[in-house]
Amino acid sequence: MCDVPDFDLEPYAGFDANPYVERTFSSWDRLGWRSLLLQRFQHTARVESVALPATEDLHLMLTVAGDASMETRTDGCWRPRRWIPGQLEMAVPGVASVRRYRSVVPLRTLQVHIPYVTVARTAEQLGGARIDYERMAAAVASGDPLVEHTLRSLGAAGEGGDLYAESAATFLAVHVLTCGLRPPQESRLGAEGPWVHKAVAMMRDRLGGPLTVADVAAEVGFSVYHFIRVFKDATGQTPHRYLTRLRVEEAQRLLRADGLSVAQIATRCGFGSPGSLSTAFLRHAGVRPSAYRNQ
Repeated sequence: MCDVPDFDLEPYAGFDANPYVERTFSSWDRLGWRSLLLQRFQHTARVESVALPATEDLHLMLTVAGDASMETRTDGCWRPRRWIPGQLEMAVPGVASVRRYRSVVPLRTLQVHIPYVTVARTAEQLGGARIDYERMAAAVASGDPLVEHTLRSLGAAGEGGDLYAESAATFLAVHVLTCGLRPPQESRLGAEGPWVHKAVAMMRDRLGGPLTVADVAAEVGFSVYHFIRVFKDATGQTPHRYLTRLRVEEAQRLLRADGLSVAQIATRCGFGSPGSLSTAFLRHAGVRPSAYRNQ
């Protein structure tokens, strides 16, 4: 690291990355950029635990090669994710984390740091609205073709002065910060962002099996408490009630098909027993499953 005052470098003092990565490129060294730091890393195949410091800078990561089973812990719970080419990650500013992973194919990443000064200035220019960085990180991790394309383009840059870096840093900051702007309280699913759709997709995919709120919260990168709160803000329902409604809707579809018993439908829809299905069905649909089938 070199001395660039706009970056929050103090947390990295004393941090030795050599056991975990080999840095193969740095835009500070090769291109003389000071408004944005672009680095390429070749990672070791296996890491049991590495504590990453909290920094106020905006840190974006793109996997460009490899296949790694990555686990990240920020709040006491390990959050699993598979890092394969195209996978994006964003570290939440000001939050330290611990990572462990095992890579079956050599892992290489492209990483961009945008200085906290740029982040703060951009947030102010966006109206000073509160930024939900956890929501923003989840939106990036769920897939953002624009961020991925921009990072790859920066990785291919072989020239251009600091104006190029400054423009890219501002553009990326505006784009990702916009994803983290808190919506009005009355906003619902369509306007809330990719993390909601990712949570609902997981619920739909696992209607028939055991699924906890903690499982879904980990999938979108939130703590359980935060996830319950923002999910209800976005949909008007708690995650548990939303999942139950999805299961009842699937039971309705299967009842209309008339090919399975109520007990079989209960199992397929994730209910522990026909009685559990009947209770939930009555609460959501107003009738028992047998009466619904006979209508």
